Order: sequence, then structure tokens, then C-alpha cells
Amino acid sequence: MRLVIARCSVDYVGRLTAHLPMAPRLILIKADNSVSIHADDRAFKPLNWMNPPCKLREDEGTWTVTHGKTGEKLVLTIEEVLHDSSHELGIDPGLQKDGVEAHLQELLAEHITTLGNGWTLIRREYMTAIGPVDILCRDHLGGTVAVEIKRRGEIDGVEQLTRYLELLNRDPLLAPVKGIFAAQEIKPQARVLATDRGIDCVALDYDALRGIEPENPTLF
Repeated sequence: MRLVIARCSVDYVGRLTAHLPMAPRLILIKADNSVSIHADDRAFKPLNWMNPPCKLREDEGTWTVTHGKTGEKLVLTIEEVLHDSSHELGIDPGLQKDGVEAHLQELLAEHITTLGNGWTLIRREYMTAIGPVDILCRDHLGGTVAVEIKRRGEIDGVEQLTRYLELLNRDPLLAPVKGIFAAQEIKPQARVLATDRGIDCVALDYDALRGIEPENPTLF
């Protein structure tokens, strides 16, 4: 991973346009060639980014990141580089879900029609450039749906699913992709954020999925 702290402005040129004025920012360039721009706030969410496949070209005072499929560009105007270092992180072992979350994912994948009659599973742990989607499936109309599963549904889980959806919807073979945020308990703030982003929330009954009770999850 390459870490660059630079005073720069950033312009995104593509289906949408966005501009970040000149300011000091952190630029992350990962081994998968993804590039993301960060400020010293907003927790983990970048100000702007380009997912792979993409290519970075460094010219004097200008860096251009071009997406390999769409041709969209992230153009960085570099005024001053304050830090530039590279670090080998090696292979990441991945996020280890707790036992309940892992079992919920397994059970829901096995009984995908819990989400609706006629639904079919594409696969569990559908890999993307930013991590695996818990479940990718199709609804009764054949539309693609990404499901993020948590034991306790909070805002960070909605943010995670949002990032997956942004990436998946760039794939013409999958788009349009809808999202479902599924958890045993969903916090009110998380439900509000999910609804605002067009993401459905499903309350999962762990015992029901295990076949102890006949109840079905409730779709909000």
C-alpha cells in the first residue's frame, strides 16, 4: 500500500462530476490499484475514489486515475507532496464474523426463499474489489440483490453495504442491484439511513431460521 499526503485538488469526470478544492489530503493507493482520497474526518469513508480495474498515470503536477472499463477519470492536481511511502501488508486473513453472524449467513443462503417466494441464490461471499458481499441473490423478478448480514445492525453496516452497491452497480451484468440489510436487531438510526438510501431492512429471527419456530423475517 502506498500512502501519500499531498496538498491537492481532485476532479471526478464521468457519468457524474465532482470537485474537491485544494487542501491537504491523504491518498491511498492499494495493491489492487484502487485509489481513494481521504480527509482528516468522516471516519473510514473516502471523499472520492476509483475502484479497479484502473490505471494511475503520474505527470508533473497532475495524477490521472482512469477506470479500465468505463473510462471515468479521477484527476488530482498536486501542489505539494508532504509524504510518500509504500508498505507491503501481505495477504489479509479477512474479517472473521462471530459464530452467530456466520451461521445466519449460512442459514439464509440455504433458505433464501425466506426473503420472498421465487428468490434464488447466486452465491455466498460474492467477492468484490473491496471485500465479499455476504449473499448475492435474485428476486422473483430476476433482479440482483446484495444482502449484508449482521447480528446487530448499525450505521457502519449500512455504509458497508452502500459501498458494495456502488461497486456492484458498475457491473452491467449485475446492474441494477438492490440492497437488503439483514440483522437480528436493527438500530433506529441504521434503519433511517438504509431507508434514505433505498435499502430494505429485514429483521432475522435466528431460531426461526434454525427451524425452531415457524415465523418469517419481517420486511420493513
